[in-house]
Amino acid sequence: MPRTDSALPSPTDVSASTEQGAAPVGPVRLGPDAPAALRPAAAEVRTGFWHARREVNAHTSIPQGPALLESAGNLHNLRLAAGTAQGEFQGGYPFVDTDVYKWLEAASWQLARSGPPADGEENSPGPRELAAEVERIIALVADAQQSDGYLNTWFQVRKNGERYQDLRWGHELYCAGHLIQAAVAHHRATGRDELLVVARRFADHLDSVFGLPGSGRPIDGVDGHPEVETALVELYRETGERRYLDLAGYFVDRYGHGLLGGEAYCQDRVPLREAVTVEGHAVRQLYLLAGATDVATETGDAELRSAAERLWRAMTTAKTHLTGGLGAHHDEEDFGDPFELPNERAYCETCAAIASIQWSWRMALLTGEARYSDLIERTLYNGFLAGVSLDGESWLYVNPLQVRDGHTDPGGDQSARRTRWFRCACCPPNVMRLLAGLQHYLSSTDAEGQGLQIHQYVTGRYRGDLDGTPVTVSAETDYPWHGAVSLTIEETPWERPWTLSLRIPQWCHEYRVRCGDRTYDQTDAPVTDGWLRLERTWAPGDQVVVELGLEPRLTAADPRVDAVRGCVAIERGPLVYCLEQVDHPGGGLDDVVIDTARPLAVRQRPDLLGGVTTVVATGRRRAVPDTGWWPYRSADAGPAVAPSGESVELTAIPYYAWANRQDGSMRVWLPTS
Repeated sequence: MPRTDSALPSPTDVSASTEQGAAPVGPVRLGPDAPAALRPAAAEVRTGFWHARREVNAHTSIPQGPALLESAGNLHNLRLAAGTAQGEFQGGYPFVDTDVYKWLEAASWQLARSGPPADGEENSPGPRELAAEVERIIALVADAQQSDGYLNTWFQVRKNGERYQDLRWGHELYCAGHLIQAAVAHHRATGRDELLVVARRFADHLDSVFGLPGSGRPIDGVDGHPEVETALVELYRETGERRYLDLAGYFVDRYGHGLLGGEAYCQDRVPLREAVTVEGHAVRQLYLLAGATDVATETGDAELRSAAERLWRAMTTAKTHLTGGLGAHHDEEDFGDPFELPNERAYCETCAAIASIQWSWRMALLTGEARYSDLIERTLYNGFLAGVSLDGESWLYVNPLQVRDGHTDPGGDQSARRTRWFRCACCPPNVMRLLAGLQHYLSSTDAEGQGLQIHQYVTGRYRGDLDGTPVTVSAETDYPWHGAVSLTIEETPWERPWTLSLRIPQWCHEYRVRCGDRTYDQTDAPVTDGWLRLERTWAPGDQVVVELGLEPRLTAADPRVDAVRGCVAIERGPLVYCLEQVDHPGGGLDDVVIDTARPLAVRQRPDLLGGVTTVVATGRRRAVPDTGWWPYRSADAGPAVAPSGESVELTAIPYYAWANRQDGSMRVWLPTS
């Protein structure tokens, strides 16, 4: 993508388009001329499932952040870089600054939540106290920045000021990206520019250093961990400064040209525009694709858009776990081969789930297609939410689909047991920032200002702007436990038709929608691209009732997925279910077989795991003969196992809630014979 050069503006200059209230507050705000199909709309989560999870995030996870960052040494490192403290650098990675920046972003989105408190919010941590902590840490960041804009405590302190000598592993631009995203969040949430000034000075420094040969910039290079690309696009959107968009485009297009040694691990094997599948380190691939999609959204680059669509399709058809999790290999946190989707060795890093949601949201805005929000829903409820405990105090870095009987846990970042914090603590503040900004991913308006689209169903309000006229739709639902969603038009333009678009989930095969005197179902609903579009002249008080069938179902995998051939998984609505040993006393789970001929039953369990709906199945335990010293046998020797004759009631819980009681085995995929 060509670069344009212009005089450097003062870092305190901010575009008038960023005034509070000019657009919904959230991590993606499209430029006024971006040729995208949809634009994010404002939404509130008032009660229900996601409100409860966000309250835990607000009450527990985010308030703990400063103390955890202090104890891990992240804030100490900033003081070392500023020269206001003495001692040794804390932490073994060059990217520890990002934990601070992601927490700042999370806290900023939390500060952006406004309006009267919802049920149970009266005792939420005071925004004044949270704002004071944010400002205190921003001051530490500003003090640590060098005079030319550079900021990275690892290189300033531990490497004696050495810069850009190890782009493959140094993560300097990766850290800059998270700083920029935190600054944009803080500015949008509060209107203050202290952190934005820091971020712009760093971005201006990067723009003076990186560029194509002949550009007058000394380094033609990219970071071993993509992330700065999408941050630079958002900084362009926040400030109107085109140089940031151009720099993002330069970085996107320089991957795949051997600048990092040509390895797939760091997205350097093939240029993105030529790639045919996702590969290498899952989070790095997904962050790069999010940035590329942002560039395509702002520039209308058809080739880049086509590449993003092609790679998303390759990912979802052959490299995505049932939970929405991504990453088959612990080694190099890699995607693996097509249909290489293991269970107990699945990596499925929590950060990869977050990156998938971020990328899919950008694809949904760019294309207008509901399938991207289908994957967001699957990932949100399963692969993402499993990453944080129900009490908000412990975390999973990896999210396997099976923990075997007798599992010996390695501990640390790759543990299958929840951990208070990690040596590489990328996931916890990443979860915090997504939950704090979750309202951003719920609804949109189309580019022509003709309608409002509801992507995710929550109890709350969806607000849009149709050519300057506000519309507001309230929603009441107990989703995902029940499938009914009641929508009420609260604010609407008079005597002007507009379209309310409802996403019909990909998993839902039976549904009914009542709108006025019309009722639609799966036999006659006008669904296109995953949307049921209802166009009419609305009036305040008009209601739409959506009923999504939530019958539990058994799911089988593509036969090319060797790890689960002959197995099924239990799903209900958007939720993937699993068995935990704690619910099945008297034995482990490795020998359990499900009886697919017996019906599945649903039980409401308000007493269990904060209140869940379980699915009950019938199974049996296989009687496995003692083979002595050798676990193999002749294939001609008859059945290796036999039914014990003992019927077993199998209780399946939502996957997101596993590992919240006691250690033990767990499995998602259940053998049928």
